[in-house]
Amino acid sequence: MLGFLKEPVVVTAEINVNLVALTVMGLISRLWGLCYPRAVVFDEVYYGQFVSLYMKRIFFVDDSGPPFGHMLLALGGYLGGFDGNFLWNRIGAEYTMNVPVWSLRLLPALAGALCVPLAYQILVELHFSHCAALGAALLILLENSLITQSRFMLLESILIFFILLAVLSYLKFYNLQKHSSFSGSWWFWLLLTGVACSCAVGVKYMGLFTYMLLLATAGLHFWHMIGDHSLSNVSLLCHFLARGLALLVIPVVIYLSFFYVHLALLYRSGPHDQIMTSAFQASLEGGLARITQGQPLEVAYGSQITLRNVLGKPMQCWLHSHTNTYPIRYENGRGSSHQQQVTCYPFKDVNNWWIVKDPGMQQLVVSNPPRPVRHGHIVQLVHGITTRYLNTHDVAAPLSPHSQEVSCYIDYNISMPAQNLWRVEIVNRESDTDVWKTILSEVRFVHVNTSAVLKASGLSGASLPEWGYRQLEVVGEKLSKGYHQSMVWNVEEHRYGKSQEQKEREVELHSPTQMDISKNLSFMAKFTELQWKILTLKNEDTEHKYSSSALDWITMDTNIAYWLHPTSGAQIHLLGNVVTWASANAAALVYMCLSLWYLIRRRRKIYDIPEDAWQLWVSAGGICGGGWAVNYLPFFLMEKTLFLYHYLPALTFQILLIPVVLQHLSDHLCRSVLLKSMFSALIVAWFSSVYFVYCTFSPVSYGQPALSVSELRDLRWKESWNILIRKQ
Repeated sequence: MLGFLKEPVVVTAEINVNLVALTVMGLISRLWGLCYPRAVVFDEVYYGQFVSLYMKRIFFVDDSGPPFGHMLLALGGYLGGFDGNFLWNRIGAEYTMNVPVWSLRLLPALAGALCVPLAYQILVELHFSHCAALGAALLILLENSLITQSRFMLLESILIFFILLAVLSYLKFYNLQKHSSFSGSWWFWLLLTGVACSCAVGVKYMGLFTYMLLLATAGLHFWHMIGDHSLSNVSLLCHFLARGLALLVIPVVIYLSFFYVHLALLYRSGPHDQIMTSAFQASLEGGLARITQGQPLEVAYGSQITLRNVLGKPMQCWLHSHTNTYPIRYENGRGSSHQQQVTCYPFKDVNNWWIVKDPGMQQLVVSNPPRPVRHGHIVQLVHGITTRYLNTHDVAAPLSPHSQEVSCYIDYNISMPAQNLWRVEIVNRESDTDVWKTILSEVRFVHVNTSAVLKASGLSGASLPEWGYRQLEVVGEKLSKGYHQSMVWNVEEHRYGKSQEQKEREVELHSPTQMDISKNLSFMAKFTELQWKILTLKNEDTEHKYSSSALDWITMDTNIAYWLHPTSGAQIHLLGNVVTWASANAAALVYMCLSLWYLIRRRRKIYDIPEDAWQLWVSAGGICGGGWAVNYLPFFLMEKTLFLYHYLPALTFQILLIPVVLQHLSDHLCRSVLLKSMFSALIVAWFSSVYFVYCTFSPVSYGQPALSVSELRDLRWKESWNILIRKQ
């Protein structure tokens, strides 16, 4: 029974020494002196704010992309015991002792280090030699810009890591296709492809470019499978479903999970709440929830309400009125109704309160039981403090002469009768009998007499002059001019009116009716709103000292000064390895020219290289050249402030193309032994120059040692580079 103990248990393992050595070198190059400088470096001032908000569980919105990358940076802070207490207000500010600098920078550095062995494996999976794969990894290892970007609390190295992981996983999956379909390893690499793609997109939307490339590649490969008559229809269907699950369904689920965790972590109210809807704000602890908790859910005749405009940008505002009237004549000579002003006011105020009145009754209190207002009902809105009715008529608005003026009606005993009936239209209703609900319902107010819609036009234009206290204009807009979110309102604060007496009404308390409105907002509703805000909420792009155009990147005509020591000449710049960048451009040009030459010759039935070499050339170009193109060309269409670091994902793919072209030239164009020897000697000399440039620019990649003024001047290889030199 115990006979197996007579023989020793032997475990064998294959260790790729190249891979281990590259990983160790990658870790050393990225982790060495990681805490230096112990000061805020460039965009750490931006991402650090979000890390602090995660530590304090305070909600925020970042329009630069999804939350996964921010959460990874916050994870570093959490592992280091960061409490979030640091003022991220300027580049170069010294970190206090409570900031775990090494921990905050660790994950980007690890991601940057692991890109080195990933580059090696990608070339191997593309069926190039281990020598070519080693060359690709060493080029990534010695690329100064990638080193600099990965050593600080920034996202590009994490993005590049997941992009390369997705490419490697797909190539491993594809190479298992012929012999091991539906095996455990086949499923592992296919699923890992989808996971890595979703992580790349979750870090930055730039990850979408590589995701689309891999989807297109998978689609092309499956198209070829359809023509394989050895595969049955059932087998093809299984392959299709497996790819759909791994490359479409799972990435979507994982992407949603990023937001689920993000929203679960950030449950407290913060400075970014105001751009969200009232329903979203009410779901956060400590903000609007403190005001709205216990409010009645259903709006009834007699309800006292505040109406917030749904658009919420560039600022939130509430429907407002005050005792002042429109001037008899405006500055341009046009006349007004001289009625009481109605505006949209960006602050909470007692003059934001309105009473929902039944036109057929005089009472301004809620009956018992309450009579709820439904979609399509006609109401009057009475201003709570002045008790005047919301009104509009055929008089031009002060700033928007093609729209109607909105006012609170004053009876001057002239031939201008009140027109104060409004139809409630619930925009997000599920049926035509829906009840108007606090916070949840988005409503339009359509004027019965003129069909004009109540609109906060000031959100997209100028504010009123001094006579309107610089508040935002409200108009009656014809529906024929199109729908806009500034026409939609929601009830934010709500109580049931109990007193007909004006003075008592002004001091009425909230109804004790308990209704937790936050529970009515599902995760998908919150996700949809937050996702829409991320995609549409754009900060005004301003010209930055170190911003650049996409054309500047190819030739590296620009740099970015990341950090400058306050006293010495030590400084950190985002600068690439000049030889590597030039070689990458040359490789891309050679690849395009050779591909065009081969295509023309093949069209003439002339085959310069074997078919398997041609297929290898095409597949490598599709991944490396295609990866460069999809990560670079879209920036020509973007209207945003661009920086050199946006080019790094594209550069990484372009670097992978260098050994592809070099091996192809060596194998198929250097036909004699002498030519091969000369070509090998040239490669050694070229690689020595790559290493020389790496060493030359290392002081401004790592920030140490400090350089003298003359040494800094010597590093200015291009006039367009902004190397910082202190005046003596």
